[in-house]
Amino acid sequence: MALKRMAIVLAAGKGKRMKSKLYKVLHPVCGKPMVGHVVDTVRRTNSERTVVIVGHGAEDVKAYLGDQAEYALQEQQLGTGHAVRQAEELLGKEEGTTILICGDTPLVRAETIEAMIALHESEGAAATILTATPEDPTGLGRIIRGEDGGVVRIVEQKDCTPEEAAVREINTGTYCFDNRKLFDALSKVTNDNAQGEYYITDVIGILRGEGERIAAYVTQDLTESIGVNDRVVLSQAEAAMRERIVREHMLGGVTVIDPASTYIGADVSIGSDTVLYPGTVITGRASIGEDCKIGPNSEIENAEIGDGTTVSHSVIRDSKVGDHVSVGPFAHLRPGASLAEGVKVGNFVEVKNAEIGQDSKVSHLSYVGDAKVGSRVNIGCGAITVNYDGFNKSLTEIEDDAFVGSNVNLIAPVHVGKGAYVVAGSTITKQVPEGDLAIARARQENKQGYADKIKARAKAKKEAGKDK
Repeated sequence: MALKRMAIVLAAGKGKRMKSKLYKVLHPVCGKPMVGHVVDTVRRTNSERTVVIVGHGAEDVKAYLGDQAEYALQEQQLGTGHAVRQAEELLGKEEGTTILICGDTPLVRAETIEAMIALHESEGAAATILTATPEDPTGLGRIIRGEDGGVVRIVEQKDCTPEEAAVREINTGTYCFDNRKLFDALSKVTNDNAQGEYYITDVIGILRGEGERIAAYVTQDLTESIGVNDRVVLSQAEAAMRERIVREHMLGGVTVIDPASTYIGADVSIGSDTVLYPGTVITGRASIGEDCKIGPNSEIENAEIGDGTTVSHSVIRDSKVGDHVSVGPFAHLRPGASLAEGVKVGNFVEVKNAEIGQDSKVSHLSYVGDAKVGSRVNIGCGAITVNYDGFNKSLTEIEDDAFVGSNVNLIAPVHVGKGAYVVAGSTITKQVPEGDLAIARARQENKQGYADKIKARAKAKKEAGKDK
């Protein structure tokens, strides 16, 4: 029978070295706050209960995570051991395995935690430490093992003997514990040290002293040991995460022409045989289908893109784009845009809060906002839905098979019927019934020879100005 799994996420520290108004664990890595990465990771390990220890910025963390976790408040930051004890009221009586992880370690993988727990349970350990072996372990706590391979103790750099300093295996700060043994040992941790704090590492020594086995699982990915304490390390975590995400998409069947210039957020999904060109930025909960061509120099955020669609030099946010759609170059789909299959939105076209039906075209230099456009509609160059009167937004409706000529202003609220034809240069303020032709522009009048008079008058004025 599998043991119950729980998790404690340490997220109470202020993060002074970040020098930021934003609480440390809320700083994003690849578009997602660090604590979000960590909570998602422990969820993927089938943790039944996740307790986040909050302190500074507690309300902001709760607002972000919501009901994804339970919370315990560490009012005074008195060390990692003290932080974990704040979860005792919630978890202290539970039986099972508890993952302990810091909220500023976004690169720890669920697969690694699973492997650590498997080792922990197979060896009957009271605690298991996630460790790493960097080339240069200077400044990091060393893992000292006994003859049986178990951990004897963790020694901080300043306390190392020359032999211990030569050890490369280090403590990453991620653990799993027998839950009851964890809280029993925590009750014995003291703050008899220079900082007057309670440290979780003391639990290891206490358990070892009681004859318990302490195991260690060595990660082969050194980036998992990154704990973000300042902006420099934040950039390192960002680079490592970005490289990991891009690699996973490529292994999943996505072609990335230039990984170094391509940015993909942590929650993005992309179908096979899609090609991402240089300068592409995809963030938020974006979903891109198969066989698409995205970029170059395109930005997609929180958008759904169908199969076989092309997006070139364009920006798409909070929008839905169907299959076999062409967007760009230099188009902007703002929140609420919805393009059906086969739609073309061309260069310098802006669409906002508007539905455009199947096989319709808005090819260039147009604005379509607060509109409902049917299928097989053609909207000409420079056409504008005039949706805002300074106080209210109004709807423009264009039914199937209508034709809207170039430089047409559609003054909303207005309705263009099925198959209707709006002549170029018109300003439409009334309904255009189905099948009708609408023309609304001043009658042209040519004044013979008047252009020469205007030019002569302008030239004389210019010459008079020179004489002054």
